[in-house]
Amino acid sequence: MNYTDRDVYGMYKDKSGTNAGPGPALMGANTLVDNNVYNQQDEDLGQIKEIMLDVASGRIAYAVLSFGGLLGMGTKFFAVPWSALELDPVNKRFVLNVNKDRLDKAPGFDKDNWPNMADATWEQSIHAYYGTEPGSYLNRN
Repeated sequence: MNYTDRDVYGMYKDKSGTNAGPGPALMGANTLVDNNVYNQQDEDLGQIKEIMLDVASGRIAYAVLSFGGLLGMGTKFFAVPWSALELDPVNKRFVLNVNKDRLDKAPGFDKDNWPNMADATWEQSIHAYYGTEPGSYLNRN
């Protein structure tokens, strides 16, 4: 599924022919859930299942990606730093620069055992794995 399919308000529809509307530079969060994620080799890496916001800064910290499994069984979740994803507006999906084998070995979790994403050690390990820089967006009071 892609963000135009989830656009219940019609914000991405160009009705006037002037390219009016917010997307793709500014997008509704609920339109991003269930978007497909591929790598640069055009391999399907799964779908975005949740958008994790840092409430204090107002920034997106992570996209939670589902990968693997069959009919929901054995599905693994991964918190991918938002900065590791790139929107592909032509194909209406996201691109993550990681091959399937590396993603399969990435630090992940199951739906009943989410990590503490505000933990500094966890944050460092996730950013190191994906080659991104940790942000100062997490409020660690």
